[in-house]
Amino acid sequence: MIYHDAIVVGGGLAGLRAAIELNRHNIRTAVISKVHPIRSHSVAAQGGINAPLGNHPRGIHDTWEKHAFDTVKGSDYLADQDAVIRMTREASERIYEMDYWGCPFSRTLEGKIAQRPFGGAGFPRTCYAADKTGHALMHTLYQQIVRFKQASERKEMVVYDEWLVTDLVIEEGICVGIIAFDIIHGKLEAFEAGAVIFATGGAGRIYGKSTNALINTGMGMAVPYWAGIPLKDMEFIQFHPTTLFGKNILITEGCRGEGGFLLNNKGERFLAKYSDSIHAMEVAPRDIISRNSIREIMAGGGFNDSYMHLDLRHLGKEKIEQRLPGIREICRDFAGIDPVTDPIPVQPGQHYTMGGIDCTTECETVVKGFYAAGEAACVSVHGANRLGGNSLLDTVVFGAIAGSNAARYIHNLKHRKCETILKETLKRTEQKLDRVGKSEGTELPVDIKNALNIIMDTKVGIFRDASQLKEALYEVKALQDRYKRIKLHYTGKHTNLSLQWALELRGSLDVAEAIIISALAREESRGSHYRTDFPKRNDNDWLKHTLAYSIPEGVRLDYKPVNIGPFEPRERKY
Repeated sequence: MIYHDAIVVGGGLAGLRAAIELNRHNIRTAVISKVHPIRSHSVAAQGGINAPLGNHPRGIHDTWEKHAFDTVKGSDYLADQDAVIRMTREASERIYEMDYWGCPFSRTLEGKIAQRPFGGAGFPRTCYAADKTGHALMHTLYQQIVRFKQASERKEMVVYDEWLVTDLVIEEGICVGIIAFDIIHGKLEAFEAGAVIFATGGAGRIYGKSTNALINTGMGMAVPYWAGIPLKDMEFIQFHPTTLFGKNILITEGCRGEGGFLLNNKGERFLAKYSDSIHAMEVAPRDIISRNSIREIMAGGGFNDSYMHLDLRHLGKEKIEQRLPGIREICRDFAGIDPVTDPIPVQPGQHYTMGGIDCTTECETVVKGFYAAGEAACVSVHGANRLGGNSLLDTVVFGAIAGSNAARYIHNLKHRKCETILKETLKRTEQKLDRVGKSEGTELPVDIKNALNIIMDTKVGIFRDASQLKEALYEVKALQDRYKRIKLHYTGKHTNLSLQWALELRGSLDVAEAIIISALAREESRGSHYRTDFPKRNDNDWLKHTLAYSIPEGVRLDYKPVNIGPFEPRERKY
């Protein structure tokens, strides 16, 4: 039995920020990550992180209130406004904290943190480090982790990388630990803890065309879901309008914030044709641009009926090299083009999971001692559609909040004996792993995974209707049945990645089912969730959060109200 005061599951921005906060409160902390923290998906974030600093001449009158309103409006009024206010009020403090720790933000001529425009604000609010902001933030936080690990005056900080968490252990409504699989050595371990924080990222790889890293399987949402904790608003999946055609690597919104144009096959800035994007054009919210890109392709305005052009050529070589060096590198390496001289072929692709583990503004869940933060969580600050630049802010703000509240909980916690339930859960999980490893079925996990990706891409995408969602649900149920008959070619213990991916596939299937059932039930269009058979937003019936519970038969849905606050819902115009 391994013991730590607190365990943070996930080594990305939210997880590391939570671990730092726990350490500040003298809590013995462990970070458990499926990959080395520097390989977490947070490093893939490119364009920037929002805060109302007012460093740009066009943003000098920015305030947290304006940031909050833009976030709520962008969410199509499904965000909980107390959470949004908490995030936007703390935004500047978190940015200056990262700056103090050494994050290499791009600078203005006066030496201030530079800001660029992103969708939804209408002026520059997004702080950035060229087009590698996530990379810069991740390295900054990991350096703090290394410092704390080495500082003798601090409580211990341990990082377990290449471990997969398989079970959340709960006794009488209280989280007492986890079960985790050591991927390298092929063994399970029971971890006891006073508090557990999940910060495991999104579920993008349920889709095939996704900007997400391969590690974003949704397993971090599935584990608490299996343990009885609801997932909230899973029907809201964000599609980014500019992913590199053929590879779906992210082409940052910063390209459009810097002045890039989206063009159809006639060379027209086609967003001017559509009423919801005619004013904001390329910096309209992502859900609007994604839908209008697909509409234009369906109307014959795309290239090969598949993609549009993102044109940066007019920005000039100097600006592209200074502000968008990573994009130029991606285009050269993965598309064989140079954005200085060539337009970039782009298409919408899955990008972000607005839904996640249901939790409060304090990152608390229905289980005492269990907290969630980052993309794995649904606080909810993004509602039906996330504004660009708010995801990185979400991680550092609510990562700190989760760490602070978990520390307070641990300091007030009376020790309880929980070895029995941990050992029992460990034994059951060992038996499950043995069954998977020794299965003599005929189904290959990779075939099931590929079939899931196709279903989600084609039937649970940007445009949805009841008939397609019902077909998707039927087909995913069939895949869950096929999963019971999987077979692994390699059954050894050490570094058995086949076993790891097989375990995660079950999580992907169950989370996909929750997405589909939640989408089928919501008979309206709101933010990223667009129903062609219910094309209007319906506040009378659907201004509420969806809660999905795992039950033996599949999914049980429930609902709870949205916290409205000072911004009354109104028509969403840009």
